[in-house]
Amino acid sequence: MKKQTIIILTVVILALVVIFAVVFMNKGNKTNLKPIESAEDLSALIKELYVGKEQTLPPSVNTTIVDVTDANAVKSATGLDNGDNLQFLAVSEPMISSQAYSLVLAKVKDGVNANEVAKAMSEKINPAKWICVSAEKIYATNSGDVVCLVMSSEEWAKPVYESFKTLAGTVGKEYEKTGADFSANSSDLGEPIVQ
Repeated sequence: MKKQTIIILTVVILALVVIFAVVFMNKGNKTNLKPIESAEDLSALIKELYVGKEQTLPPSVNTTIVDVTDANAVKSATGLDNGDNLQFLAVSEPMISSQAYSLVLAKVKDGVNANEVAKAMSEKINPAKWICVSAEKIYATNSGDVVCLVMSSEEWAKPVYESFKTLAGTVGKEYEKTGADFSANSSDLGEPIVQ
């Protein structure tokens, strides 16, 4: 009887460990976001993120779709060396480049870890890419296969980032950097990218 009890308890514990591992590994993979099937879907998601925030955003914000095969455009928008892991990419920035604000949404290709892409973007993006101004904050995360990066002043970036998290429902690991973090890694930033 004792052997059967020990075997049953062992099986139950192993089953719980497997269930916990599956749930933990899928954190950030489930999302409330609509499926992204085109770059235009990313643009539509950006519009959705901006609803009710029009008065708190920088003026003249414009959303553009970025060709993921254009390494220079991908580097400018995301900090990534190329778009090999990206399926679609959309960027929302002011038409007046003297305002430090950038919202980047990217859909990663099947099999690519979106949270690793979010981390890489948060580490590699140049917060001073506008030359005469620099972002104060960077926020990045993913929900499912969609990566979100926002950089600007906290008053512009945080509400949009929080809107992404609210719409998504579930996000992966979150990455946040401030101006102090930028100066500590300034040797990694390279030259500002002229757009």
